[in-house]
Amino acid sequence: MRFMLGLAAGLVLITGCQPAEQKSTEGEEKPAAAAQTPVERGKYLTLVGGCNDCHTPKTFGSNGPEADMMKELSGHPSGDKIPAVPKVNFGEGGFGTLTNIHLTAWIGPWGISYAMNLTPDKATGLGSWTEQMFIDAIRNGKHQGTGRAILPPMPWNWYRNMTDDDLKAIFAYLQSLPPINNAIPDPTPPDKVPR
Repeated sequence: MRFMLGLAAGLVLITGCQPAEQKSTEGEEKPAAAAQTPVERGKYLTLVGGCNDCHTPKTFGSNGPEADMMKELSGHPSGDKIPAVPKVNFGEGGFGTLTNIHLTAWIGPWGISYAMNLTPDKATGLGSWTEQMFIDAIRNGKHQGTGRAILPPMPWNWYRNMTDDDLKAIFAYLQSLPPINNAIPDPTPPDKVPR
């Protein structure tokens, strides 16, 4: 009898802890996620891909450098001068790379590379580029797809693994930005780095 009471109490406890009956969802369709436009997808990819890290000038706040979104993806500020770089900063016991205050110019064994203006400005940005030129630049690591080498720290060798649709979406987003006239200097060869 004791055993029967214990078993009955256990069954009550177990059944009292069971979740409420679930409605069957078999055969029911889940609502589809909202489709993104290519521009929305491109914006998402530029944000998670870190494009603003190098291609957007910075302001300094309490958290250090913060992207100046009024100049979003406009590249290295054309008026900024690169200070002299002491040779002791490079090589053994030094640094492999240095960057300017905006994180838009990078100095290393290759010389100085400047983050490009990615806005659709026709004179200084991507406004005169075609979608195919952009895709080829990322796939080949060449400016406009066939020109000079794209220099560090641009991780084109990783981004080239994106799908064509993703690269087209990024290009669509970049073309949707307000054009900002900001001429970027050509890369500086190693022997011309200010010392």
